[in-house]
This record gives sequence, structure tokens and C-alpha cells, in this order.
Amino acid sequence: MKRRDFITLLGGAAAWPLAASAQQAVLPVIGFLNSRSPDDSAHLVAAFRQGLRETGHFEGANLAIEYRWAEGRYDRLPALAADLVRRQVRVLVASGGDPTALAAKEATATIPIVIDVGADPVALGLVASLNRPGGNITGVSILNDELALKLLELLHDLVPKATRIAYFANPNNRNYPSSSQRLQAVALKMGKEVHILSVQRETDFEPAFAALAHLRADALLVQGDPFINSRAEQLVTATARLSVPAVYPFREYVAAGGLVSYGTNLIDAYRQVGVYTGLIVKGTKPADLPIQQLVKFHMVINLKTAKALGLEIPPTLLARADEVIE
Repeated sequence: MKRRDFITLLGGAAAWPLAASAQQAVLPVIGFLNSRSPDDSAHLVAAFRQGLRETGHFEGANLAIEYRWAEGRYDRLPALAADLVRRQVRVLVASGGDPTALAAKEATATIPIVIDVGADPVALGLVASLNRPGGNITGVSILNDELALKLLELLHDLVPKATRIAYFANPNNRNYPSSSQRLQAVALKMGKEVHILSVQRETDFEPAFAALAHLRADALLVQGDPFINSRAEQLVTATARLSVPAVYPFREYVAAGGLVSYGTNLIDAYRQVGVYTGLIVKGTKPADLPIQQLVKFHMVINLKTAKALGLEIPPTLLARADEVIE
């Protein structure tokens, strides 16, 4: 080999890392903002990545993801959203409920946003309509914020003699006042009384469990709030220790040993958020992607837990269940 050719080859080899680095630098970056914590959200992130893969996108290969977690502190969301906007991410994913979506909307009117909310996004002022969102926002609505009344009905079918009911709810949730008032009003008509136990930070759980024991509640309802949901195992363990029948909003609780859940599927929601994110990276405008409403509700029953509580699940409920864990 001639000396000049060797030097040329050597120079090319030296440039390889630079070329690879340059290629990596131009990868589209997704900003993933979530109100929960990473430790309890691995299954949801996996579902999001699955949605990305369905559109041909793979983290670390043809796109990068910047993760920001509020750890249940909704007041942190605006600053985290602003940080991702400053980094000029290609798409801002605002997952983990209404507070995240509202923080993302406040942070940018130009970067595409994919949301995952529990309420009607039109009523929240996030989009113009479900079919034609308009602007820079689209995503998924799991319609879970109005679920408390359905959970109360399910609890009545499950434990008809229960009259003193505790309700774990987060005052930081924007739907807390209206949903709590409606729940108490409907319960009163059914001859039941609902006692609200507020949990809005980690230190609130132990006092809430102590209040639950002191109350000698016949049963427990749990709000479909992202912060509370992120503590599913903690809640299930405490209710098992107190031998209190509880009805939950998501399957994750029952998989962890809870009694019954009724609600939409979070895995489906995060997968769909991933699909929409991938489509936007490919060039689809958020305004052209209608809001996806997850209208199918799943009931999951844990028979092992029912036996431990000395409860016999009515045959009508077993017939309605989408899944029974034995």
C-alpha cells in the first residue's frame, strides 16, 4: 500500500467515530414527561416503546428519549415541561394524567404534544374537538375521572351491607372537588356514608391508613389519580393487613393482590401514545390525528384475595368479569 493511500485510510478511520457521533446527534429526540416515578412505571414505558416500534422507531437506534419524572409532585411538572421545550424536542409526550397535559400545553404552542388524560380533553381546554383537535395537541383519553360512581356501584354489588366507606383521593387532582361531592351525594341516596381520606404526598399514606383503621370502614374506594396509582402495591398491602375489601380503578392493583378493579387499560393507552408519537416523528401533524377514547372498561377479580377476606363473589359479577385471577 502506498504511503499516501495509507494516510488517507488512517484519516478515514479516525473520522469514523466523528461520523457516528454526528449521526447520533441528529436523531430526533422525544421528550417524555410523566407525573409518576420510573420505579413503578416500567410496564407503561414498555408499552410506549411498543407503540413506537409499531411505527418503525426504536430508542437508541433511530430516535432518542429524554425522560422527566415528577415523582407524584404535580407542582414540578411546569418546570420539567419547560426544560424539555428548551431542549427543542421533536415531540413532547405528556403522560400520567391531566396535570401533565396542562403543564405541557402551557409550556409550548408549537412543539407537537401527545397527551394521556383521564378527563375530556375538550372540557380541559386542551383541544378544539375530539375528531379535529387543531393546534399542536393530540393523544388519548381514558375517561377515568368519572369512574368513582361506577366503582361505588360495583362495591355495592360486591359488599351490599357495607355502609361506611373510605375514599382515598388526591386533593391536587383538579377533579377532586366535583367527583368527591357527587360520590358522597350518590352514596347518601344508597344509604351509605363516604369518608374522604386525602393523600397528596408520600407522607400522607401512613396517616390515611391509620384513619382507615380508626374509621373501621366496611370497604374502600380508590380514586383513579396518577400519584395514588403509582403507590398501588403500598395500598394493596395496607388494605390486606386491615382486611378491608377495596375496589380499584386499574388492573395493576389486582395483579398486586387487590380484590377487584374496574377501569380502562393503561397499557393500551401508553401503547397508543407511542403509536401517535411515532406517526408525528414521521411527519403527521397532531391536528390530523383524532383523540383516541378508550371506552372499553375491564373488570378484574382476584378470587384468592376474596377467599382471604371471607367474601363470596356473586355469580353475576363473575359472569361480567373480563379476567379472573385464581
